[in-house]
Amino acid sequence: MQFMDAHATSPIIRDLQSSVNDNRCTLRWLWPSDVQAVYIHKVHASEQVDDTPDARALKLYTKDEFKANHGFQDRLDGVGRWIYTIYASTTIDGETRLIRQPEYGNRIEVSTGKANIYYSIRLKTGFFQKFKTAQIQVTSEVPLAKDVLCYVKKQGGYPTHKEDGTVYPFVEPFPAGKTVLPVIEIGKNDFIRLFFTDGRKYGHVYALIPE
Repeated sequence: MQFMDAHATSPIIRDLQSSVNDNRCTLRWLWPSDVQAVYIHKVHASEQVDDTPDARALKLYTKDEFKANHGFQDRLDGVGRWIYTIYASTTIDGETRLIRQPEYGNRIEVSTGKANIYYSIRLKTGFFQKFKTAQIQVTSEVPLAKDVLCYVKKQGGYPTHKEDGTVYPFVEPFPAGKTVLPVIEIGKNDFIRLFFTDGRKYGHVYALIPE
């Protein structure tokens, strides 16, 4: 199985549409007349979309299944956004080829709302000490890649945005549920707060809520 870029006569997916009812997503599209099967790729919107995904991440779906089910139906676990890409399948010289469409008419984003991320920061200061400790707790409804969040340290007060202090990335992803991070040592007059590393990208997917 190989990927190829669409050209003028390639069979392509058109009029891709979605609908969501509770936790069920239904996709419908117009099939090329000579295509009997497609391959479907699904990825969470927080992850990088690969134009040449691994074959193990693709789901084969036939035109007969599409007709019987009145579209392609999929379960959405949790809340957030997912990106589906439908690849038309054709055979050239006996080998299966999947069509990449340059204008991404075969790709659609589906949303079930934002996933909540709750966080708290416990600060402790000892008498006659130059430093204080901070412990971050994150509770997320869905797993998070390590680059979704960062914390910002500022002297003299809490930072109000990501650029309002020194940015520190996290080195491990966050599983769904509660994560209590190891205690860190900061200056006695330092304060920290969590932010998205990219507010425009992740603010549409998650809601960051202090506790």
